[in-house]
Amino acid sequence: MPALMKTDFMGTIVWLGLVRDRAAQLASAPVDQINALFSGPEGEAHGGLTRPSCSRVLTQYPRGTPIRNTRQFAILCAAELAAIAADMGVETLDPALMGATMVIAGIPDFTHLPPSSRLQAPSGATLVVDMENRPCVLPAKPIEAMHPGKGAAFKPAGKGRRGVTAWVEREGLLRLGDSVTLHIPDQRGWRGLQQGQDPRR
Repeated sequence: MPALMKTDFMGTIVWLGLVRDRAAQLASAPVDQINALFSGPEGEAHGGLTRPSCSRVLTQYPRGTPIRNTRQFAILCAAELAAIAADMGVETLDPALMGATMVIAGIPDFTHLPPSSRLQAPSGATLVVDMENRPCVLPAKPIEAMHPGKGAAFKPAGKGRRGVTAWVEREGLLRLGDSVTLHIPDQRGWRGLQQGQDPRR
């Protein structure tokens, strides 16, 4: 029996980008297509099968521990990006300033997709959603350079709208204008949080 359920939700890839040298800058450069390899987007500084652990997993590992790289892609939602811009008081917000790899339009409540959901492109390329990508202060500097006085507003405006991180389950090409199909785990929501064991406290 399949463990993943194909949904009727289709998204469209409306932007693609690569961070080619993370040491030089956070911002990504727009591209027309990405070759998604098991090691991540070809030519992407955040690629690789492993990565050093960061602040997001300090309760699991000391900073810098080599771990599996489930953050190969940083994917944003077009509608959520527009909402961030509106809350910041700017007309538009270039996804490159956040080091995004992809922007998808047409899938609702995108940042809160169930972990382990799949996004599948016509080439067969398939990305596995790891989790919500929490907003951080790093994009503030490039945003400030483009929108003076607005950089610090990004982190609060991006809460719950920062998109997701993902990794490559099947290799293939991802192109601007491609439709992607959403597949979600065929299981009920976890009830542990309803039984008095809430780790968010």
